[in-house]
Amino acid sequence: MPMFAKKYFVQLTLAVFNFGPKCGHIVKFQLILKMLAPQLLSAARRTLPIILKRNIGICAPALQKASDPIQQLFIDKVKEYRQKSSALGGKLVDTNPEIEKELASELDKLAKQYGGGEGVDMTQFPNFKFTEPQLDPINQ
Repeated sequence: MPMFAKKYFVQLTLAVFNFGPKCGHIVKFQLILKMLAPQLLSAARRTLPIILKRNIGICAPALQKASDPIQQLFIDKVKEYRQKSSALGGKLVDTNPEIEKELASELDKLAKQYGGGEGVDMTQFPNFKFTEPQLDPINQ
């Protein structure tokens, strides 16, 4: 709890208990709002601009067009690769037999390392089968 909140919480508690049981809950609630509203507003005035600046600073580059020519070139190349890849059905773009052979050997090596083998499709999520364990009866 922040320091200003502790100080005003103590003042608020004393003020509410000074009214005693004669005072209704609505009056106590209104008193709480009157006492805490200025402190909450001042805290919001201090922290809200910082939070908004951070969020805008993070989101702004994604919302704007790239201002740097190198960034724009990178974005154009990524879009171009995505179009070529989708035209080939999601396969690698601009490959030759040597690259495809290297890819296949790397995938085989990974399949052997992580429990795959002949005929096992390592691109699919594995199917888990859990069986209930056999428990001995308690009343023996």
